[in-house]
Amino acid sequence: MEWSALDLSLNLAFWTCVILLPLAVLVGRALAWNKFRGKAFVEAMVAVPLVLPPTVLGYYLILSLGETSSIGRFYEALTGHGLVFTFDGLLFASIIFNLPFAVQPMQRAFEAIPMNVREAAWCSGMSHWHTFWSIELPLAWTGILSALVLTFAHTLGEFGVVLMMGGNIPGETRTLSIAIYDRVQMFDFSSAGFMSAVLLSISVIAITFVYALGYRRQRHHA
Repeated sequence: MEWSALDLSLNLAFWTCVILLPLAVLVGRALAWNKFRGKAFVEAMVAVPLVLPPTVLGYYLILSLGETSSIGRFYEALTGHGLVFTFDGLLFASIIFNLPFAVQPMQRAFEAIPMNVREAAWCSGMSHWHTFWSIELPLAWTGILSALVLTFAHTLGEFGVVLMMGGNIPGETRTLSIAIYDRVQMFDFSSAGFMSAVLLSISVIAITFVYALGYRRQRHHA
């Protein structure tokens, strides 16, 4: 077991959730309740990482964040190092390829909140901000929790984008999925099997938890 790779994967998943979930709450809420021109395009762009091959997404991220890009040059001037083949770049890529896993469950959760609940809160004198914190978030918590679990588990298992954007630098960009690939290349199937079992267990637990939340929500609304 490569503990440094596991630690880096957990660290990447943690910071992805910390940064992405607040953003996903705002985006999911806006998509759930607002109608505007181009909404279908915005939803399609959020969902693109679900259907785009990871290597293609990784290629475009390298073009967008590399040394020749304006974002890459700006970040390097700001921090003294680039984004490609660094943990910072991995984190940025992780936020992009996890967008649908974070936004879509939250959007569905906010869509399930009846509009008259919000209107009743406003009529009782609650501000929009107070309604958001006291009414909307508690009612949408199952979707938010589902997004958290899915984002965390998906980050741990991602391979293609991580390899394209971060390469395979021990202690810097070498995640557990990359370590498994390397072990297979070296015919070390026992180590690869153990690490794969760890990721499989996490994935099964995460998916079971999400389905259990969904069944609980259905019973609550029945």
